[in-house]
Amino acid sequence: MTLDNTIEQAAKVLFNADALLITAGAGLGVDSGLPDFRGDKGFWKDYPPTAKRGLSLIEMANPQWFDRNPKLAWAFYSHLFNLYRNAIPHHGFLQLLEIARSKKSGYFVLTSNVDGQFQKAG
Repeated sequence: MTLDNTIEQAAKVLFNADALLITAGAGLGVDSGLPDFRGDKGFWKDYPPTAKRGLSLIEMANPQWFDRNPKLAWAFYSHLFNLYRNAIPHHGFLQLLEIARSKKSGYFVLTSNVDGQFQKAG
């Protein structure tokens, strides 16, 4: 089976489905301009104070920082909040929503993302 045939078959399945379950991770937000938080460079490039301390997003996301260094913790979470608030969902979110809304039995989104992009898209 060729790639074109596989894509055509997937499109038919989506078109004929009664409902849609959308699963997504951080890669979808990267296309909206959000940094890749799991990679070694994405978030560090976007938020240099973590790089200076040699900290990853996973390490910074630990609530212990509110006790250990409240100023750093609040700066970090303020930065994340502003990134999420200012990000504009790319066209792919709208395309998914259009397909999802066409399903007679509805749709459900299951995501590990906390950036609010699905909600912003509608």
